[in-house]
Amino acid sequence: MTSDDAPTVSALAINVNIPDDLRWTDTRRGEEFTLTTLNVRLLPDGRLAAKAYGRPTAGGRGTYVSFPVPDRPELASLVAAAAQQAGALWTAHRGLT
Repeated sequence: MTSDDAPTVSALAINVNIPDDLRWTDTRRGEEFTLTTLNVRLLPDGRLAAKAYGRPTAGGRGTYVSFPVPDRPELASLVAAAAQQAGALWTAHRGLT
């Protein structure tokens, strides 16, 4: 494959479980959610972007709603560590099965 016909990768994203001690709650449309998962994307310029997702605290399925990730050092560390781990996993891939 030459550089002229190399595939164009439009996005790289990973899902990361938020450890119990780092979880938080947020409210949307009057409903409280416990945030349990981060979706982390690698942007074309090399920076990372993250959104949080979770379930209603009161139970039930709720809706698929994203929340901003608070500016907390421990969450930034989680995102950075997950990105490093994902990079290592991608590098070690064994091809299509």
